[in-house]
Amino acid sequence: MVNFMKYRWLYFLISLTVIVAGLFSIYRWGFRPSIDFTGGTDIEYELDRGVDKQQIASVIKSSKLEVNSWRVKDNQLTIKAKPIDEKQELLLRGQLENKLKLKVKTQRFDTVGPVIGQEAINKTIVAASLGILAIIIYISLAFKGFYYALSAVLATVHDFLVVMGSYSLISHFFGAELDTMFVTALLTSMSFSTHDTIIIFDKIREYFRSEGKAEIDYFANKALTETMVRSVNNSMTIIFMLLALVLLGGSTIRFFAVTLLIGTITGTYSSPFVATPILVWIEKMRKKKN
Repeated sequence: MVNFMKYRWLYFLISLTVIVAGLFSIYRWGFRPSIDFTGGTDIEYELDRGVDKQQIASVIKSSKLEVNSWRVKDNQLTIKAKPIDEKQELLLRGQLENKLKLKVKTQRFDTVGPVIGQEAINKTIVAASLGILAIIIYISLAFKGFYYALSAVLATVHDFLVVMGSYSLISHFFGAELDTMFVTALLTSMSFSTHDTIIIFDKIREYFRSEGKAEIDYFANKALTETMVRSVNNSMTIIFMLLALVLLGGSTIRFFAVTLLIGTITGTYSSPFVATPILVWIEKMRKKKN
């Protein structure tokens, strides 16, 4: 049996370092919200040849559209603007073709109103809150103890902070946008972490029933020793698939896959090395108090 609990302060230090780095990134750089949350229009054009950026800037300026930002890379022109309709988009495309003497093909034209964007934010907050509340109620009833639920929720909060902080760094250095795909990946990652945590906690409870009273460190180490290989093997099958999507998938799902990859790794880590040490610490403090 491996004495995992012996190194719990090392696990705490690793988690603290990652979370602090992520929180600094959120405070310093924040995120790049997509039109899913802010409202607006995303346009992506494919140009048949390379064009000087100054010429493109001149055409965009003359279009009199409220353009927030634009960039051109590998003959792909991406424009972010205030909400526009199809007629305005057609007019912009015509100006690019006529003034720059090239062929322009519309790859993407998405428009989201500001009301829908605010609604998406509200629904995201509600979904996350309901998920955490459901976890607390379920684990409290299943294990007949609030401390099991508290440990699981704290581990879930840990995963939430790690994923959010990591995505802020990715957003700053690689241009990832905060969109509904990210929210989907975040909530999925939180549920994955809870699944592994429940398996470990169930083992600990089983040992209490079958072997009677003993130090919780012993039961925790025994549970982790028995479940660790299975948890890692299960996670590796997911990680290999996500790595393939990150390396070979299209640009539209790449950051979604990256978020799931980060969530899977931190979820696999937090169940044995965050949730379980927290449960051990709480039980020891409760026993000492009694």
